[in-house]
Amino acid sequence: MDALEMKRRIADYLSSHNIMTLATVSPEGMPAVRTLEYASNGAIVYFATFGGSKKIEHIRKNPHVAYTVDEDYRDWMTIQGVKIEGVATILSDPDSIEQAERFYMAKFPFVADFPPNPDLIFVRIEPATGYFLDYTKGFSHTDTIVF
Repeated sequence: MDALEMKRRIADYLSSHNIMTLATVSPEGMPAVRTLEYASNGAIVYFATFGGSKKIEHIRKNPHVAYTVDEDYRDWMTIQGVKIEGVATILSDPDSIEQAERFYMAKFPFVADFPPNPDLIFVRIEPATGYFLDYTKGFSHTDTIVF
């Protein structure tokens, strides 16, 4: 699969799913994972969280993260999924925050009805390396791309 096709497959997969499992590293060097909702623009993902959360504490100390997006497959030979290794940025400038809000609200319009929370912040994850798992091409088949 060529690079353009792989980027398209990753973008399509991300846009058709809502939940990712995000991995960060604590300041003590311990891995931590959590499940959260995200919105995407191509292979870039955005998520909203509270400024005092552990994931934000971890990202402030080490912005290198990884995440997966997949499903619960009963037939192993139909497994597909995305794994991304990248860099997380806590958004602070108004233009970047507005862009993240647009993507997030387009995917989750009901969030507009939530009460405002001044502690809510947005994070953008820029991909560095992407992996598309596709067991329909053979057990454990994975295509890799460097962004």
